[in-house]
Amino acid sequence: MSKAVIFIIEDDPGIQELLSHSMSKEGWKLLYAKTGEEGLKLLKSKKVNCILLDIMLPGIDGLKVLKKIKEIEQCRNIPVIMTTAKSEDSDIVTGLELGADDYVVKPYSPKVLIARVRAALRRQEEDGLNKDVTCWQQGELKLDAARHAAFYGGKQLDLFATEFALLKHFLSNPDIVFSRNQIIAAIHGTDYPVTDRSVDVQILGLAENSEKRET
Repeated sequence: MSKAVIFIIEDDPGIQELLSHSMSKEGWKLLYAKTGEEGLKLLKSKKVNCILLDIMLPGIDGLKVLKKIKEIEQCRNIPVIMTTAKSEDSDIVTGLELGADDYVVKPYSPKVLIARVRAALRRQEEDGLNKDVTCWQQGELKLDAARHAAFYGGKQLDLFATEFALLKHFLSNPDIVFSRNQIIAAIHGTDYPVTDRSVDVQILGLAENSEKRET
C-alpha cells in the first residue's frame, strides 16, 4: 500500500523529522499532530491507514487518546502502533488491552518501525480483499468477515482489530494447534518482529474480554 496515509501523533520534533526522512522513502503520505487533542480533531476529517501514537503527550496522554480513537466508529479498525519510552510490562499490557495493534519502545530502529507499519498495512489490505470469504461458525460463536462482526449467542462482540483477526484465524482453521510464531505469521506476516508477551496478551484479551464487550 504505497499511497497509504500514516498519521503520526508525536510532540518531539526530532522524532517527527526522523520519521519524515525514513518513511517518505516508502511512498507514504504522512500527517502529523503534536497533541492528542489535535490528533483526535484531525481524525474527524482525515482518512488514515495507520496511526503511530506516542504515550507521553502534552495534555491528554496517548493511552487516553487510544481509548477515544477506538470509540470513533470509522477509526475502530485502523491499526494503532504505540511508540513510547515507557517499557514496563504494565504499560505494554495496558496499551494492548486498550486496542493497540503493536507497542514499540523508544529508542527504536526506524527500519523496525517501518516493518511493523508494513505488516499492519498488509493485514488491513488483506482484510479488504478477503471480504467475499464471509462466515465461520463454531457452536454459538459466529464470525462474519464481510461485515467485520463477531457474535456469541446472537449478541455482537465488540472486538479490537487484532482480536478480530485472531478469532478469524482460529475459526477458519479449526482443530489445528498453532505455535506463537505461526500465529504471528498468519496475523502480521513472516517479517513481523513481535514479542511472545504481545501475542499472549492479545490472546488472553480475546479470551477474557469478549464476554465483557457484548452489546
